[in-house]
Amino acid sequence: MADDKTPKKKRVSIAGVLLRLVFAGIFWAIVWGGINPDRAIPVGWNPLAPLRVSDPITPITQWRFRRTIADPELCLAALADAADFEILPDLEKSEQCYIRPRVDLSSAGSVRVRPVETRCAIALSMAMWAEHSLKPAAIEMGTRLSEIDHIGSYNCRQMRTTGGGTGRMSTHATASAIDISGFRFENGERIRLIDDWDGSDAKSTYLRNAKDGACDWFRLTLSPDYNALHADHFHLQSVGWGGCR
Repeated sequence: MADDKTPKKKRVSIAGVLLRLVFAGIFWAIVWGGINPDRAIPVGWNPLAPLRVSDPITPITQWRFRRTIADPELCLAALADAADFEILPDLEKSEQCYIRPRVDLSSAGSVRVRPVETRCAIALSMAMWAEHSLKPAAIEMGTRLSEIDHIGSYNCRQMRTTGGGTGRMSTHATASAIDISGFRFENGERIRLIDDWDGSDAKSTYLRNAKDGACDWFRLTLSPDYNALHADHFHLQSVGWGGCR
Protein backbone atom coordinates (compact mmCIF):
# COMPACT_ATOMS: atom_id res chain seq x y z
CA MET A 1 0.00 0.00 0.00
CA ALA A 2 2.83 2.39 0.86
CA ASP A 3 4.39 1.92 -2.60
CA ASP A 4 1.06 2.77 -4.31
CA LYS A 5 0.62 6.05 -2.39
CA THR A 6 4.14 7.40 -2.79
CA PRO A 7 3.88 8.40 -6.49
CA LYS A 8 0.57 10.20 -5.85
CA LYS A 9 2.12 12.17 -2.99
CA LYS A 10 5.04 13.12 -5.18
CA ARG A 11 2.70 14.26 -7.97
CA VAL A 12 0.66 16.37 -5.53
CA SER A 13 3.85 17.88 -4.10
CA ILE A 14 5.24 18.71 -7.54
CA ALA A 15 1.92 20.31 -8.57
CA GLY A 16 1.95 22.43 -5.43
CA VAL A 17 5.48 23.61 -6.09
CA LEU A 18 4.65 24.48 -9.69
CA LEU A 19 1.57 26.43 -8.59
CA ARG A 20 3.61 28.41 -6.08
CA LEU A 21 6.21 29.15 -8.75
CA VAL A 22 3.49 30.44 -11.10
CA PHE A 23 2.10 32.78 -8.44
CA ALA A 24 5.60 33.91 -7.52
CA GLY A 25 6.29 34.67 -11.17
CA ILE A 26 3.09 36.71 -11.48
CA PHE A 27 3.92 38.60 -8.29
CA TRP A 28 7.43 39.50 -9.41
CA ALA A 29 6.18 40.47 -12.86
CA ILE A 30 3.80 42.91 -11.22
CA VAL A 31 6.49 44.30 -8.92
CA TRP A 32 8.99 44.57 -11.80
CA GLY A 33 6.37 46.33 -13.88
CA GLY A 34 5.74 48.81 -11.08
CA ILE A 35 9.46 49.55 -10.72
CA ASN A 36 10.14 49.57 -14.46
CA PRO A 37 7.02 51.04 -16.12
CA ASP A 38 8.72 51.15 -19.53
CA ARG A 39 8.89 47.35 -19.58
CA ALA A 40 5.69 46.70 -17.84
CA ILE A 41 2.48 44.89 -17.88
CA PRO A 42 -0.63 45.85 -19.85
CA VAL A 43 -2.63 48.92 -18.84
CA GLY A 44 -4.94 48.26 -15.93
CA TRP A 45 -3.01 45.26 -14.60
CA ASN A 46 -0.42 47.08 -12.50
CA PRO A 47 -1.68 47.32 -8.89
CA LEU A 48 1.04 49.85 -8.06
CA ALA A 49 0.04 52.29 -10.80
CA PRO A 50 -2.40 55.14 -10.05
CA LEU A 51 -6.00 54.40 -10.98
CA ARG A 52 -7.19 55.97 -14.22
CA VAL A 53 -10.91 55.95 -14.90
CA SER A 54 -10.31 55.35 -18.61
CA ASP A 55 -8.23 52.19 -18.03
CA PRO A 56 -9.85 48.94 -19.21
CA ILE A 57 -11.47 46.84 -16.52
CA THR A 58 -9.33 43.94 -15.28
CA PRO A 59 -9.63 41.51 -12.36
CA ILE A 60 -7.65 43.92 -10.15
CA THR A 61 -9.60 47.09 -11.03
CA GLN A 62 -11.90 46.80 -8.03
CA TRP A 63 -8.94 46.46 -5.66
CA ARG A 64 -7.28 49.54 -7.18
CA PHE A 65 -10.57 51.45 -7.06
CA ARG A 66 -11.25 50.65 -3.38
CA ARG A 67 -7.68 51.57 -2.47
CA THR A 68 -8.06 54.88 -4.30
CA ILE A 69 -11.36 56.06 -2.82
CA ALA A 70 -10.08 55.23 0.68
CA ASP A 71 -7.21 57.73 0.30
CA PRO A 72 -8.22 61.39 -0.23
CA GLU A 73 -5.03 62.29 -2.10
CA LEU A 74 -5.24 59.30 -4.44
CA CYS A 75 -8.94 59.97 -4.97
CA LEU A 76 -8.45 63.60 -5.97
CA ALA A 77 -5.57 62.65 -8.27
CA ALA A 78 -7.68 60.02 -10.05
CA LEU A 79 -10.61 62.41 -10.31
CA ALA A 80 -8.46 65.09 -11.95
CA ASP A 81 -8.38 63.19 -15.26
CA ALA A 82 -11.98 62.04 -15.18
CA ALA A 83 -14.21 64.88 -14.04
CA ASP A 84 -14.78 68.62 -13.90
CA PHE A 85 -14.77 69.75 -10.30
CA GLU A 86 -13.52 72.31 -7.85
CA ILE A 87 -11.83 71.39 -4.60
CA LEU A 88 -13.56 73.21 -1.74
CA PRO A 89 -12.58 73.61 1.92
CA ASP A 90 -13.95 70.79 4.05
CA LEU A 91 -17.44 71.45 5.38
CA GLU A 92 -17.64 70.96 9.16
CA LYS A 93 -21.18 71.66 10.34
CA SER A 94 -21.10 69.28 13.32
CA GLU A 95 -19.66 65.96 14.44
CA GLN A 96 -22.42 64.26 12.46
CA CYS A 97 -22.67 66.54 9.44
CA TYR A 98 -19.62 67.27 7.28
CA ILE A 99 -18.04 66.78 3.85
CA ARG A 100 -14.37 65.75 3.64
CA PRO A 101 -12.72 65.91 1.21
CA ARG A 102 -15.25 68.23 -0.41
CA VAL A 103 -15.61 68.84 -4.14
CA ASP A 104 -18.08 70.72 -6.31
CA LEU A 105 -18.71 68.25 -9.13
CA SER A 106 -20.01 69.40 -12.54
CA SER A 107 -19.15 66.43 -14.79
CA ALA A 108 -18.13 62.80 -14.32
CA GLY A 109 -16.62 60.66 -17.05
CA SER A 110 -17.22 63.53 -19.52
CA VAL A 111 -20.96 63.50 -18.69
CA ARG A 112 -22.56 66.66 -17.33
CA VAL A 113 -23.83 66.76 -13.77
CA ARG A 114 -25.69 69.73 -12.32
CA PRO A 115 -23.11 71.14 -9.87
CA VAL A 116 -23.28 69.22 -6.63
CA GLU A 117 -21.17 69.38 -3.49
CA THR A 118 -20.11 65.91 -2.45
CA ARG A 119 -17.20 63.78 -1.29
CA CYS A 120 -14.42 62.73 -3.62
CA ALA A 121 -15.35 59.06 -3.15
CA ILE A 122 -18.84 59.68 -4.54
CA ALA A 123 -17.48 61.80 -7.39
CA LEU A 124 -14.96 59.13 -8.43
CA SER A 125 -17.59 56.39 -8.16
CA MET A 126 -19.81 58.49 -10.43
CA ALA A 127 -16.98 58.80 -12.96
CA MET A 128 -16.34 55.04 -13.00
CA TRP A 129 -20.07 54.34 -13.32
CA ALA A 130 -20.46 56.80 -16.19
CA GLU A 131 -17.37 55.58 -18.06
CA HIS A 132 -17.87 51.83 -17.74
CA SER A 133 -21.63 51.41 -17.40
CA LEU A 134 -23.80 54.37 -18.39
CA LYS A 135 -22.00 55.52 -21.54
CA PRO A 136 -21.65 52.04 -23.11
CA ALA A 137 -25.33 51.32 -22.39
CA ALA A 138 -26.35 54.58 -24.09
CA ILE A 139 -24.31 53.69 -27.19
CA GLU A 140 -26.17 50.37 -27.33
CA MET A 141 -29.38 52.42 -27.53
CA GLY A 142 -27.97 54.32 -30.50
CA THR A 143 -27.23 57.59 -28.72
CA ARG A 144 -24.82 59.14 -26.22
CA LEU A 145 -25.33 60.06 -22.59
CA SER A 146 -25.14 63.81 -22.04
CA GLU A 147 -26.26 64.41 -18.45
CA ILE A 148 -26.93 62.61 -15.18
CA ASP A 149 -29.85 64.06 -13.22
CA HIS A 150 -29.66 64.02 -9.43
CA ILE A 151 -31.58 65.32 -6.42
CA GLY A 152 -28.60 65.99 -4.19
CA SER A 153 -25.83 64.47 -2.14
CA TYR A 154 -25.26 66.37 1.13
CA ASN A 155 -28.21 66.70 3.50
CA CYS A 156 -27.76 66.95 7.27
CA ARG A 157 -30.67 64.73 8.28
CA GLN A 158 -31.58 61.43 9.86
CA MET A 159 -32.19 58.24 7.92
CA ARG A 160 -35.77 57.73 6.69
CA THR A 161 -37.66 54.46 6.34
CA THR A 162 -41.20 53.58 5.30
CA GLY A 163 -41.93 53.21 9.01
CA GLY A 164 -40.66 56.68 9.89
CA GLY A 165 -37.43 57.99 11.39
CA THR A 166 -34.72 55.75 12.80
CA GLY A 167 -32.76 58.12 15.03
CA ARG A 168 -29.63 57.36 13.00
CA MET A 169 -27.97 59.86 10.70
CA SER A 170 -28.28 59.33 6.97
CA THR A 171 -25.19 58.80 4.86
CA HIS A 172 -26.29 62.01 3.13
CA ALA A 173 -25.21 63.82 6.31
CA THR A 174 -21.60 63.24 5.30
CA ALA A 175 -22.21 63.41 1.53
CA SER A 176 -21.39 59.71 1.35
CA ALA A 177 -24.41 59.18 -0.90
CA ILE A 178 -26.05 60.71 -3.92
CA ASP A 179 -29.60 60.30 -5.27
CA ILE A 180 -29.92 59.89 -9.06
CA SER A 181 -33.30 60.65 -10.65
CA GLY A 182 -32.64 60.09 -14.36
CA PHE A 183 -30.55 60.61 -17.48
CA ARG A 184 -30.48 62.84 -20.58
CA PHE A 185 -29.13 61.95 -24.02
CA GLU A 186 -27.70 63.69 -27.07
CA ASN A 187 -30.75 62.78 -29.17
CA GLY A 188 -32.94 64.84 -26.83
CA GLU A 189 -34.43 61.85 -25.04
CA ARG A 190 -34.80 61.82 -21.28
CA ILE A 191 -35.26 58.85 -18.96
CA ARG A 192 -36.68 59.30 -15.45
CA LEU A 193 -36.98 56.65 -12.79
CA ILE A 194 -40.40 57.86 -11.66
CA ASP A 195 -41.78 57.40 -15.19
CA ASP A 196 -39.72 54.66 -16.79
CA TRP A 197 -38.62 52.13 -14.16
CA ASP A 198 -41.56 49.79 -14.64
CA GLY A 199 -41.91 48.48 -18.15
CA SER A 200 -40.27 46.41 -20.83
CA ASP A 201 -39.15 49.06 -23.30
CA ALA A 202 -35.66 50.45 -24.02
CA LYS A 203 -35.95 53.11 -21.32
CA SER A 204 -36.72 50.57 -18.62
CA THR A 205 -33.90 48.34 -19.87
CA TYR A 206 -31.46 51.25 -19.67
CA LEU A 207 -32.45 51.95 -16.07
CA ARG A 208 -32.07 48.28 -15.09
CA ASN A 209 -28.63 48.20 -16.68
CA ALA A 210 -27.75 51.46 -14.92
CA LYS A 211 -28.70 49.95 -11.58
CA ASP A 212 -26.62 46.83 -12.21
CA GLY A 213 -23.67 48.99 -13.23
CA ALA A 214 -23.99 51.15 -10.11
CA CYS A 215 -23.65 48.04 -7.98
CA ASP A 216 -20.10 47.65 -9.33
CA TRP A 217 -18.95 51.08 -8.12
CA PHE A 218 -21.00 51.87 -5.02
CA ARG A 219 -21.10 50.04 -1.72
CA LEU A 220 -24.90 50.28 -1.62
CA THR A 221 -27.37 50.71 -4.46
CA LEU A 222 -31.08 51.09 -3.72
CA SER A 223 -33.60 51.28 -6.57
CA PRO A 224 -37.39 51.65 -6.84
CA ASP A 225 -37.58 47.89 -6.22
CA TYR A 226 -36.32 48.49 -2.66
CA ASN A 227 -39.25 50.51 -1.27
CA ALA A 228 -41.63 53.36 -2.02
CA LEU A 229 -39.20 56.00 -0.73
CA HIS A 230 -36.96 55.22 -3.72
CA ALA A 231 -39.67 55.25 -6.38
CA ASP A 232 -38.10 58.25 -8.11
CA HIS A 233 -34.35 57.70 -7.62
CA PHE A 234 -31.36 55.47 -7.12
CA HIS A 235 -29.73 55.89 -3.71
CA LEU A 236 -26.01 55.31 -4.23
CA GLN A 237 -23.54 55.37 -1.35
CA SER A 238 -19.83 54.80 -0.99
CA VAL A 239 -19.75 53.52 2.59
CA GLY A 240 -21.51 50.99 4.81
CA TRP A 241 -22.78 47.49 4.28
CA GLY A 242 -22.88 46.28 0.72
CA GLY A 243 -26.11 45.74 -1.15
CA CYS A 244 -27.71 45.90 -4.60
CA ARG A 245 -31.47 46.13 -4.40
